Amino acid sequence: MRTFDFAPLWRSTIGFDRLFDLMNETQRLEADNYPPYDVLRTGEDSYRINLAVAGFSPDEISITAQQNKLTIAGRKMEGAPRIDQEVLYQGISARPFERSFNLDDHVEVQGASFENGLLQVDLVRHIPEAMKPRKIAIRTGGEPPKLKAA
Repeated sequence: MRTFDFAPLWRSTIGFDRLFDLMNETQRLEADNYPPYDVLRTGEDSYRINLAVAGFSPDEISITAQQNKLTIAGRKMEGAPRIDQEVLYQGISARPFERSFNLDDHVEVQGASFENGLLQVDLVRHIPEAMKPRKIAIRTGGEPPKLKAA
């Protein structure tokens, strides 16, 4: 995979640090794909992340949202092994994991649910009124607008 040096862009731009950091993160090869997940768009401004966390219970999973980053981590609690069972083959992974997602500005975690081994995290984008497009009225004829003195 090719890598790019963004240093010249950092020297000539202001306020785009987060964008370049995100681009640098995508260049890193992510070999660990556990646990598998889906990202779905459920509406115009709503999304859902589904994580397959078979073998984990809800109290063994933590979800943390902090400043444009969502982190989901899981760690199995150490329990006493059952004496009446012997594991011959273990195919269901129970290893600890941590998966992070970068969130856009104004995207918030709405809630989370756990059902049938799937963790569902619902996200919603709340755009402030000041940032929404607004219609500007066009005046016709008449005098130009008067400027108020300070």
